[in-house]
Amino acid sequence: MKVPALSVVIPLFNEVGNVAPLLEKVGKGLSDVSFELILVDDGSTDGTGSELSRYEFSWLRVITFSDNRGQSVALHAGIMAAQAPIIATLDGDLQFEVKAILTLCDHLDPGIDLICGYRAERQDSRSKRLQSRIANAVRRLILRDGVRDAGCGLKVMRSSCRADLILFDGMHRFIPAMVRHAGHGLHEWPVLHRARVHGQSKYGIHNRGWRGIVDLFGVAWLLARRRRATMRTPGKGT
Repeated sequence: MKVPALSVVIPLFNEVGNVAPLLEKVGKGLSDVSFELILVDDGSTDGTGSELSRYEFSWLRVITFSDNRGQSVALHAGIMAAQAPIIATLDGDLQFEVKAILTLCDHLDPGIDLICGYRAERQDSRSKRLQSRIANAVRRLILRDGVRDAGCGLKVMRSSCRADLILFDGMHRFIPAMVRHAGHGLHEWPVLHRARVHGQSKYGIHNRGWRGIVDLFGVAWLLARRRRATMRTPGKGT
């Protein structure tokens, strides 16, 4: 099997209404590139799994969890299963244009390993936007990752970045911090954000608040203590 140029990873939890339009948009939006789409069904109970089984595309791969493990676990599983040298992550709620993935790919210049999208005009409730603004400000202050919108699901990274992703509940919000701390180059790019058409957010408020603060200080501690050893090539040096 030929290795694709791009892997797109999308976690899904109870998104049955978005499956068909999502597949259509990905198929059309990425028709000019060699790609695979990895959909991770995170223990959906609304028929998402049955809907996915109706489709057979050469570029579609489905990972199914028997129960709900959370966005970070689903995202991590898809990233680790990706075959391409470039990996994109996307939410399954159709709030981003699929072709924005290609725009971000165009900015993976030498020395840049991760491009983080940021929602320039976010189409969410006022309370959700305010909560996100505060969380991002606190995170930048403590972790100094330099990213204005770590919660944006649209990201493009080189596959070399995944070795530096530490899996835990809430990992998806700290991908930029972990990647930058490991020495990878990082850049941001504005992306169009639209209102959700089908269903409602499943990965949301209950994952933030106090738990997010605990995660933040936990990540700060972990990154401060992470170490690497450089192996010397035999026969060289003293």
